[in-house]
Amino acid sequence: MSGGPSGFNNAPVTKAFVTATALFTVFFGIRSGSSNLGLSYQDIFEKFRIWKLIISSFAFSSTTELFSGLYLLYFFRVFERQIGSNKYSVFILFSGAVSLILETILLSLFKDPTANLLTSGPYAVIFASFVPFFLDIPVTKRFGVFGVPFSDKSFIYLAGVQLLLSSWKRSILTGFCGIIAGSLYRLNIFGIRKAKFPQFMASFFSRFSLPSLSSQSQPQRRTSPNLGRQSVRAFRAPMPSTTEPSEEAIATLVSMGFDQNAARQALVHARNDVNAATNILLEAHSQ
Repeated sequence: MSGGPSGFNNAPVTKAFVTATALFTVFFGIRSGSSNLGLSYQDIFEKFRIWKLIISSFAFSSTTELFSGLYLLYFFRVFERQIGSNKYSVFILFSGAVSLILETILLSLFKDPTANLLTSGPYAVIFASFVPFFLDIPVTKRFGVFGVPFSDKSFIYLAGVQLLLSSWKRSILTGFCGIIAGSLYRLNIFGIRKAKFPQFMASFFSRFSLPSLSSQSQPQRRTSPNLGRQSVRAFRAPMPSTTEPSEEAIATLVSMGFDQNAARQALVHARNDVNAATNILLEAHSQ
């Protein structure tokens, strides 16, 4: 199992999020010290430190958490490739907002004015992503170590457990807030899974996203909105192709949870274009 092609191909939102997390952690960790990054009752209800809410959504409080967190964020880019960058942005915003509401409730219940009850970092997005990871990503390989059964998903779970227990109670509470947020997204509360940002907002974000290393190999990303809509309609109309789908492209779609035979057929109709094949499969799945 893998997250698809290496790098941040077709995952610009993940790339921007990972970059922001690394920069925030390095800058604020050095400037403020890791002990000052967590959230406390005093921060929210007494001093109204709104800036700390923003920092706590990005900056990890330790190097160990940073490496584990970035690894998981990088792997979960598979979900951006599966549902698209626009919907994945909604997923990040929704999970972050819901998790922050739950964290605020926890702070109000404990009412410890001095202690940083909740650790900082993008726990909301990471542990919200474990919900579709558990439910949608299939096991492709099983093996045993000294008689203990493992699967190719076990390493992701182990990284998640390490991150969840990194700061003990502070990280466990924050992690479970993320899991609840991911579960609510999964349950499609308020129809959130169908929500999208307006096109002008998506275009604005794309201008400030760091350029992908593979942008030169994907000229369709630079087409106009009209051409983009025409290409989507073209994808819906099956077109025979004499090009045999590559094994890498099939593996990418299989890693997203699609059936191998269905992935192969979609790639044939989409002329081996992974993005177009993903659209075909998602439309077929929603019908």
